Amino acid sequence: MIDSHCHSSSIRVQADAQRAFVLMADGERQGKWALGSWKRRTVGPQTFVGESVFTGVETWVRIHADPVALTINYEVGGNEHGLRFRNAARVFDGPVLGHPPGTAVITLFTWRLATQSDDAWAQICSTHETEMFLIRALLESGRDSDAPSA
Repeated sequence: MIDSHCHSSSIRVQADAQRAFVLMADGERQGKWALGSWKRRTVGPQTFVGESVFTGVETWVRIHADPVALTINYEVGGNEHGLRFRNAARVFDGPVLGHPPGTAVITLFTWRLATQSDDAWAQICSTHETEMFLIRALLESGRDSDAPSA
């Protein structure tokens, strides 16, 4: 069944789960791959502002990360008062799913708002699929942190 309420995108990466989690949970690092909130800056505790590459408008994000469960919930909005739960991510250690050591599987979820048009829903779904490739490229190239690559 095609799910009209929730979309998920997953990708396996050649990086350990903890490193993948840090990329997904760090608001400023997320600004390297989140096309809807690019070039992030910190504005409060776990709260960030970036710019949509699609519209140029500010997008606010508040992150709730659980490093034990390797899960992240993202509140998203056009301003601080408009923040609401929109997306979630889960990182799995590759061997848990039968993949080799030193790999991880990252899944990004989004849920459709009742007010979201078909075009807006299609855009967010395809954007998240594209972001999976950006995430993998950052991790596998070593460009996922501010430290110089080895």
